[in-house]
Amino acid sequence: MNSTAFWFLLTGAVAALTHMGVFALVQHLRPDVWPEAANGLGFVIAFAVSFGGHRWLSFKGTSTPIQQSLLRFGVTALAGFACNEVVFMVLTRHYGWFGLLALFAALVVASAQTFVLSRFWAFQR
Repeated sequence: MNSTAFWFLLTGAVAALTHMGVFALVQHLRPDVWPEAANGLGFVIAFAVSFGGHRWLSFKGTSTPIQQSLLRFGVTALAGFACNEVVFMVLTRHYGWFGLLALFAALVVASAQTFVLSRFWAFQR
């Protein structure tokens, strides 16, 4: 495994755990909050973890200016979150999956899209 893939997977895992932790905490402390909103809050907080890790670890050799990477990664992350939220909603509302399990599955589905867009666009070398 090359270093880009290693750091991408590690950063993604830490960001996913952050996302899931925030989701679980919000659902525990505020059960009246819609699961989709807790998912959104988890995304916002995990975004900072994800951008920092990808910018300075996964794609550290990039020549793309930080402002451009941030804008591009923001678009990339929002596309990933849109995919995540659709999968999450289908699994929880249509199939009745437990929230954390559905969120985990949704994060896995969205991660491949995020890698491709990050590698070849947001942090283009």
